[in-house]
Amino acid sequence: MDIALIAVIVSLVGLAIAALLYKKVTSVEIDDPTVADITQQIQDGAMAFLKAEYKYLSIFVGVVAVLLYFVTEDDGHLTSLAFLGGALASVLAGMSGMRAATAANGRTAMAAQKDGQAGALAISYNGGAVMGLSVGGLGLLGISLVAYFLGAGDAGQTNITHAAGFGMGASSIALFARVGGGIYTKAADVGADLVGKVEAGIPEDDPRNPGVIADNVGDNVGDVAGMGADIFESFVGSIIAAMVIADSSANMNADYVILPIFLGLVGYMASLVGVFSMELLKNSEPGAALRNTTFIGAGLFWVVGWFGIGFMDLDTGTEPMIAVIIGSIVGILIGLVTEYYTGIEDVFGLKTKAIPHIGQMSKTGPATNAIAGLSVGMMSTFIPIILICFGIFGANHFMMDGHTSGSAGGYMPEFGLYGIAMAAMGMLATVGVTMTVDAYGPVADNAGGIAEMSGLGKDVRDITDSLDSIGNTTAAIGKGFAIGSAALTALALFAAYSAAAGLGLDQLALSDPKVVIGLLIGGALPFVVAAMTMTSVGKAANEMVTEIRRQFKEIDGLLEGKEGVKPDSAKCVQISTDAALREMVGPGVVAIIAPVIVGFALGSPALGGLLAGSLVTGVLMALFMANAGGAWDNAKKAIEQGHIEGAEKGDAAHDAAVIGDTIGDPFKDTSGPSLNILIKLMSIVAVVIAPALTITGWL
Repeated sequence: MDIALIAVIVSLVGLAIAALLYKKVTSVEIDDPTVADITQQIQDGAMAFLKAEYKYLSIFVGVVAVLLYFVTEDDGHLTSLAFLGGALASVLAGMSGMRAATAANGRTAMAAQKDGQAGALAISYNGGAVMGLSVGGLGLLGISLVAYFLGAGDAGQTNITHAAGFGMGASSIALFARVGGGIYTKAADVGADLVGKVEAGIPEDDPRNPGVIADNVGDNVGDVAGMGADIFESFVGSIIAAMVIADSSANMNADYVILPIFLGLVGYMASLVGVFSMELLKNSEPGAALRNTTFIGAGLFWVVGWFGIGFMDLDTGTEPMIAVIIGSIVGILIGLVTEYYTGIEDVFGLKTKAIPHIGQMSKTGPATNAIAGLSVGMMSTFIPIILICFGIFGANHFMMDGHTSGSAGGYMPEFGLYGIAMAAMGMLATVGVTMTVDAYGPVADNAGGIAEMSGLGKDVRDITDSLDSIGNTTAAIGKGFAIGSAALTALALFAAYSAAAGLGLDQLALSDPKVVIGLLIGGALPFVVAAMTMTSVGKAANEMVTEIRRQFKEIDGLLEGKEGVKPDSAKCVQISTDAALREMVGPGVVAIIAPVIVGFALGSPALGGLLAGSLVTGVLMALFMANAGGAWDNAKKAIEQGHIEGAEKGDAAHDAAVIGDTIGDPFKDTSGPSLNILIKLMSIVAVVIAPALTITGWL
């Protein structure tokens, strides 16, 4: 039975289901003309940005595909074709998810008005499900087709390394999508908040503010297309890493090469069940319903995966499934820790202290708010790192148990490294349902903005705000999940690189000056990229602030809310679009060029050092920035909701919290997420060029 071919069929079925869900969402009529107009503006702006972004990237993808043909050895056309396939699949996932999310937001607001919370939850969830099933389905479809044509699972085949091209294509699009989307959304968000809420004193999502439409577009560009691309490339990257490690080992049979495809198949089927379990859960408490869909998907994946390995007669044993379960548990725990440090509500009986602390510090001004947020972000890195360490240790231990001797005898570390790749898969195999829950958040957020701008009333806004609050928590958990999976995927790709380059542990020793040089350069790169993206957001936000101030000053009656006077929202949308397209180039070039220069100039051991250094600092910086930003955001919301004694919306403490939230916006939505992809993209580039490198390099 050809597992890759079965995976292709199942993924096509899942994509067909996603198309039906999209049709179901769009069949809901928007009978309020104001809601319909705003929804159309948001969708037009989002799709226009994506088309412009992909137009730029098509040139980049074409050039890199040609270079790969000449740089990679032996059948370079296979790597180039796989690269094009990965880029195309990532683009399709982003486009489909974006269209569904922007169609669902206005309809969620209308459902809140007509059918209450349950109706609004159903629409927003289905909108997110299109993204989730598209990301999982296209990832499984693409990598299964690549594996099928490369003969994965056939005894004696040795060309699976070409599959790394698919991962590189996905990672390249993901980095540009994450950085471009992050710059877009934060330029609009920061500009709209600073001039609207802080200077003019008007509410968030006020229709008088010309930056509000751009802000709503940005939510979809960054948190739907950007996050989808991020998770998409992690998903395929973990599969590719495991396949390359198995293919490069003389001690692992062909079943180990095809096992990641099989587990991806089982995970996607479990995701389909998890998504449709919402029909049974939709009348329960929304937060519990969303969490339970992911737990149902994960539990089903564990059970079917465990027994499926024996049923499919795969000669791998159940040790890989133990590593998968360990990865899943670590991912869930990292999500809960993230919720503890960034959430307003208590987590499983543990009283949260981070948000009250930042809220209290806001009473003495923005400086103490900033200090508190930075300290919370730094402290929040330790427990997730310990959890990742437990995941690495456990996955390595159980895979190594029973694999310490073979035909060649002795210690076989490739089994432990394969286990780490399986742990990464454990976090990502049910991506269809986890991405659904994550994509739901921006839909609910946009629905609240549309309800406010359309004047649908306080009852509707209360419903959308409650759903948005849950969405903020799921988004924070999703970011923690993305960072944890990025760490394990990058480590697995590091192992795949070492195998592809033929490096032994003695060649990656700290006694080699070139390895140390690579280690230090790699450690510095996440700081460089974070600085580049923060600078880009600042420059773009400055343009946005200037334009919003101009409109408030020059358009008579706009700030006063004079009837018939509308802001020029299209101008703000254009500013965000131009800034994102202009500023996304630098970080993308750094991520791709750095491993190429170090690898060819200093040799393959130095490139190994670069990957190790970027992994350590990149994961820590990503955790710090994501959690600090999330904590600042929810500290502001805690004051607005009356959770901080002695502070309320509109007072000095709230003003300080708004400033902290503004600082945190690019932390959590631009710079932090871009680092996840940076470490994975550099690793996958290293795997692709590994066969062409020498030990000594040019120097």
